[in-house]
Amino acid sequence: MATDDRRLDGRRVVVTGATSGLGEAMADALVAAGASVGVAARPGPRLVAAAERLGASGSVVAIPVDVRDSDSVTLAVREAIVGLGGVDMVVNNAGIGMRTVNPRFFVHPQPFFEVDPAAFDDVIATNLRGYFLVARAFSFHFLEQGAGRFVNISVNEATKVRRGFVPYGPSRAGSESLSVIMSEDLQPYGIAVNLLLPGGATRSGMIPDEVPDDGRFILPAEVMGPPAVFLASSEADGLTGARIVAKEFDAWLADYRATRGERGRGAPA
Repeated sequence: MATDDRRLDGRRVVVTGATSGLGEAMADALVAAGASVGVAARPGPRLVAAAERLGASGSVVAIPVDVRDSDSVTLAVREAIVGLGGVDMVVNNAGIGMRTVNPRFFVHPQPFFEVDPAAFDDVIATNLRGYFLVARAFSFHFLEQGAGRFVNISVNEATKVRRGFVPYGPSRAGSESLSVIMSEDLQPYGIAVNLLLPGGATRSGMIPDEVPDDGRFILPAEVMGPPAVFLASSEADGLTGARIVAKEFDAWLADYRATRGERGRGAPA
């Protein structure tokens, strides 16, 4: 449960890819903090089940969407605005990993020239074009209301350049570049864009089964909850262009608070 200064009562947040893994963990934390949450994912039993489970402890709306399809995204934005009464923050999280291209990518890396072009296109369409379509569509709503926040989920720098990680690495490198440019483009309008990444491999369904999970190498998906709640809270007002590593969030937050306190006492921004 969030502390009083991190309560999100009245906040309306949409999380894409919210039926499992990182998305579900963030949606869970946001609901627990009091936010109304739009659980956005491809239509089907998993979306219904996730919305029912999360809705048992808070205000949740199921939003069917295929982030690769612009018409589907446009419709999802409308459903989110109607279902939640407006949207204050969007978490761009929907994505697919290397497992869809090479099920044994950790132990048997596949060189880029052996990657099926159709598989390459599918990952880029979801992880990069999907972020663009969702951000573009919600931006019009944020511009109209004069405020809004995006949180784009990213990965470690090493993942973007690791052997055998085409097309996942390039898709995440592209989405991070998109996020930086989004921040610059939207800052004049009072719309925030921040990056959030786990800080290591996580229990999200994207890791091959043969990789050992002893609790040290693989992070729990719940590591994303506290920073997601912070980014939706009033404490994050005015924050944009940040790149937050969830595993290091406590240290980052302490530094952020100290720096903000110094600015409040008249130190230069």
